[in-house]
Amino acid sequence: MNKELPQGLKLLTIWLLILLVVFMGFKAWEHQRAQSLVSIDGGAIVLKRGPDGHFHWPGEVNGLAVDFLVDTGATSTALPQALAERAGLVAEASVSSQTAAGVTRGYRARANIALRGGVQAERLAVTVLPALGAPLLGMDILAKLDFKQQDGTLHIRADR
Repeated sequence: MNKELPQGLKLLTIWLLILLVVFMGFKAWEHQRAQSLVSIDGGAIVLKRGPDGHFHWPGEVNGLAVDFLVDTGATSTALPQALAERAGLVAEASVSSQTAAGVTRGYRARANIALRGGVQAERLAVTVLPALGAPLLGMDILAKLDFKQQDGTLHIRADR
């Protein structure tokens, strides 16, 4: 009895494996590139502007790895609802938030935030919005830091 797989199934399996290797390689490259945008220089945290023109700061929300978008125009740190749910955040109150797209409804929750370079905020009140595309690091954290932007880099000191 011939137990060999049909030729078409073999080819499909090979192509799927090739695509998986390419995908994993791209994800590893993407992760390495994001890590290289953040460095520690003599006690200062240095963020390089990303290819999208924004500053990104890797960190954690309740122990869950995230890539924050630094947003000096945001009053408070804001998280997408899907991320907040994965991080186990509990809604405390409904809120309306003014965003670039207009007024949107969400909720207020508390989260433990840890950023690369040692910056932390325990039980920080965060805004959770259902349609938010990326976690935003707002002035509720940034105002407690010394930072300056120069030549495509953001230099941050936590010893304010």
